Amino acid sequence: MTNNKAYSIADVTCIAGGQLIGQPGCQERIRFLLCDSRQLLLPESTLFFALKTKNNDGHHYIPELIQKGVKAFVVECIRDEWIQSHPEVSFIVHRSPLEALQKIAAHHRSIYSIPVIAITGSNGKTIVKEWLYQLMFKHQHIVRNPKSYNSQIGVPLSVWLMDGHHELGIFEAGISQPGEMDKLQKILDPQTGILTNIGSAHDEGFLSREQKLSEKLRLFSSCNTLIYCCDDEFLHNRLVAWQNDHPSVNLFAWGDSQNAEIVVVKREKADGQTLVAISDKSNNLMVSIPFQDDASVENALHCIALMKHHGFEDSDIIKSVPQLQTVAMRLEMKEGLNGSTIINDSYNSDLQSLKIALDFLMSQTSHKRKTLILSDILQSGVPARELYGQVASLISSRSISRLIGIGPEVSAQQHLFDASALFFKNTDDFLSRFDITEFNNEAILLKGARVFEFERLSNLLQQKDHQTVLEINLDALTHNLNVYRSMLERDTRIMGMVKAFSYGSGSTEIARMLQFHNLDYLAVAYADEGKVLRQGSITIPIVVMNPEIRTFETLFAYHLEPEVYGFPLLEKLLKAIIPLQEKQDFQTLPIHIKLDTGMHRLGFLPGEVESLGKLLKTSSGVRVASVFSHFAASEDPQHDAFSASQVALFNQLCIRLEELLGYTFLRHISNSAAISRFPEAHFDMVRPGIGLYGVSGDPKVLQLLQHVSTFRSVVSQVKLIRKGSSIGYGRNAFAEHDIEIAIVPVGYADGLNRRLGNGRGKLYVNGRIVSIIGNISMDMCAINVSGIDVKEGDEVIIFGKELPVSEMASDLGTIPYEVFTSVSQRVKRVYYQA
Repeated sequence: MTNNKAYSIADVTCIAGGQLIGQPGCQERIRFLLCDSRQLLLPESTLFFALKTKNNDGHHYIPELIQKGVKAFVVECIRDEWIQSHPEVSFIVHRSPLEALQKIAAHHRSIYSIPVIAITGSNGKTIVKEWLYQLMFKHQHIVRNPKSYNSQIGVPLSVWLMDGHHELGIFEAGISQPGEMDKLQKILDPQTGILTNIGSAHDEGFLSREQKLSEKLRLFSSCNTLIYCCDDEFLHNRLVAWQNDHPSVNLFAWGDSQNAEIVVVKREKADGQTLVAISDKSNNLMVSIPFQDDASVENALHCIALMKHHGFEDSDIIKSVPQLQTVAMRLEMKEGLNGSTIINDSYNSDLQSLKIALDFLMSQTSHKRKTLILSDILQSGVPARELYGQVASLISSRSISRLIGIGPEVSAQQHLFDASALFFKNTDDFLSRFDITEFNNEAILLKGARVFEFERLSNLLQQKDHQTVLEINLDALTHNLNVYRSMLERDTRIMGMVKAFSYGSGSTEIARMLQFHNLDYLAVAYADEGKVLRQGSITIPIVVMNPEIRTFETLFAYHLEPEVYGFPLLEKLLKAIIPLQEKQDFQTLPIHIKLDTGMHRLGFLPGEVESLGKLLKTSSGVRVASVFSHFAASEDPQHDAFSASQVALFNQLCIRLEELLGYTFLRHISNSAAISRFPEAHFDMVRPGIGLYGVSGDPKVLQLLQHVSTFRSVVSQVKLIRKGSSIGYGRNAFAEHDIEIAIVPVGYADGLNRRLGNGRGKLYVNGRIVSIIGNISMDMCAINVSGIDVKEGDEVIIFGKELPVSEMASDLGTIPYEVFTSVSQRVKRVYYQA
């Protein structure tokens, strides 16, 4: 995160406390605060905080950052070699780098006297913050959290963005356990508060709803005004009691009660909007909210109440609220026209979010040609020449093939960019003068401020959506990877299993994310899968678990490493290598030996190890990179004794094979279940598979994981079926009474197993689990929605967080692996991250 006010390293040390080691006179002034080494922007003016979390330790990334030019660090401990090898680098040694970050942010906030609106609650924080920005940015220069930066780390990084030109701050704050909000209150020092609601979200860190509310209210202890909805009796009563201890805080309530400052007189839903009549002590007004769901209406009323409290004219409220737009809180990647890939990130328009989006573009797409469509960056507070100079440097460092600038500000600075860049005064100008068919086989990043309406570009550039999609949450995948990493010793390596189209989630997209997070190996089933990964810019080692003789040429051409499980395969492989050994650039082929320790599938039997070692010892064309085996039932406690015997046998065989070969190799046997259940079996490397995708048979591990895949569709049609009428092919289902059904465009060709028909399977719509009725067709199915308010276009979940894939697997009498891998490739995959 960056701001225009620069601090010296001596300033920062004085503010944060701690001991300064190094030569501060050599250090450029600090403008960027960094906690994630992957988001490095301008190294020379960056201060890196080496934070320790349960899954990671920032100290591990210091040598890499020094090599990249970072010269200032806040650390908990320091290594002599850092100081001796890099005397130009400064270190602030602090008992807690996180505490140091928070102190620096609190000091930075104290420099500016601008008012701050602070938002907290169980739900709706980000929406309310973004909608307030949409409603008020034309009236004031506003600083706010990027995306959902509302944590102990995110809030201080957000406040660091505050600068002299800002007139108002709007920040959301979230907590997960007691004691956290006091720290955020000191950083934000808000004058106005909004408490969105108190529900069950994020309950796990608190003993009760009362404790959670009490902790959240600490954010508002020094506020002048607290805005809330008084319709929740629990919330209202406790706020009234809380005010007795905080008499300086004025409670500003809205709701149905006649005692509220803003009384909601009427709510009327029609034509995709909600007409709300409200009354205050002076007048009445009717406002059109462009949403019908209760959560959106509540969020909009919070915004209206704040605008009323801040003295906005009724005419401004009436005019601006109907223009509220959906907040797209995630970066999405979809298939585009002419073989292109579209990355849409129009949620934030600032330098830091541009950097994050460019990193996503570079790491998650294989297209050689990469295009950035960028609008003006609004309200940065940085002089235009300096701002777009930084943008030009950032684009140059990321090897962007083409820039298309849209807006008067970026167009005025076009001399800072490459001569091939194109510029347009607004989105209409671009659409009228640029032929979109020119986009061909390239990756296109859309990065625009809301007012430029880049959703119009997205709709034009992407392939027409099939209404049934499989959404892949890349943040959840990363989270799950870190859960398993936290169970390992620092030097234990990881081989990510991406066979079978990455369990249905998409091979290259998942592989790129795992490569980005520094996995050591990837594993596929067949050589053709490895070839696809190599063509998708995957460079880390790839193991082929089921190599076939006919694909040896593919193995060699794409530098794939075969599993070897038997003598016939090994002998043919050694024979195939002979012609290659005659070439000057030949390199010894790494192979991976599979031992059968009890699974009795592929693998050398224990009695074959002696002969295997002797053959490999005399084979110059190959070298054993790893030796591994496979648990038969690592997830099942009743077979733990057998699993333990597998570990002991595997260890014994590896020791003997090492003696025969005369060199060491990596050893691995643990799959996802074994990683958590058998730490003694981690050896040198582990192989997480299904666990990366959020599935575990261990309840303790399951509660740590996040859902990665959501298989969703929409309602195509709703109809009334009279008693006695049949539904679907074969007339296997009849209405026993008048019922209402909804048709959903997902069928067995999409991966919805035909056995789930006739009441066996379930889908999720509008908060309810409903039964599939009748036979499932190739492209659609019917669900019984009697008694539920369902209309065409409503979302339907086939599996996801609301209806876990394990439940569908149970209905089918199978395992989640089969369900995941059954989702047809005709179903569009949509990848996103927050």
